[in-house]
Amino acid sequence: MTAGSPSSSATTAPQPPAAERARTVAARPAASLFCSGLGLSQLWGATTTSAGDVLLVVPADGVVTGALEASPLGDIPARLTVTDRCALPLRHPVRALVELTGWLAPVPEDDVAALLLDFAEAYPCDSLFDVGLSATLVRMDLAEVLLEEAGVSTDVDPEDFAAASPDPVSATETELMAAQRRPLARLTGRVQHWAGRSDDVRLLGLDRFGVRFRVQGSRGCYDLRVPFAAPLDGPDGFAGALDTLLTCGP
Repeated sequence: MTAGSPSSSATTAPQPPAAERARTVAARPAASLFCSGLGLSQLWGATTTSAGDVLLVVPADGVVTGALEASPLGDIPARLTVTDRCALPLRHPVRALVELTGWLAPVPEDDVAALLLDFAEAYPCDSLFDVGLSATLVRMDLAEVLLEEAGVSTDVDPEDFAAASPDPVSATETELMAAQRRPLARLTGRVQHWAGRSDDVRLLGLDRFGVRFRVQGSRGCYDLRVPFAAPLDGPDGFAGALDTLLTCGP
């Protein structure tokens, strides 16, 4: 069991690379769009595809589409912020956020159909049915990727971000939390014993490297991961890895 300093998610145990963690956050649906000269702009959907394309759905009659049509260069500077919140109730539910900064440009008509399928595979939102009617598909050419976790900011190379894949266990953590409710409760009890009675321990999330907890005390909070013996390839190995933690762990 390893912990970071208060308000930090850093640990000495193996953990997902920063690019993978950023891609995992970017797969969440809670996103907002800020465009230079336009401010906070209406957004109907956003995702990063398996190929690393950052795609957005915006209103066809909205300010973003209008700004793109009026741009002499055919693009506009923008920042997409995606927030990752814990699926369970917490005092501070935000686990991380990623800021994707770059230039928005319309998707060429010949590419729209294929990219819509890629979008739907990553995030099947209803607004995809409106593309070509009341919605427009645009793509972001990435310049910077910033990952923020528990007060720690990490710059991620855009090429590393595009090449990485979201954590396969995190993608199914809601189902895994429900299926493994009792074993996870037992593990939470062990972490609570380790942290002491004065601190409040809550399950924070799951990934292929282990089980994450948030420890909240009177002087602040910190995140920690109880690591598996080895990283998992996918969710199928989660139950066995959790059983090993409970059987062989201290």
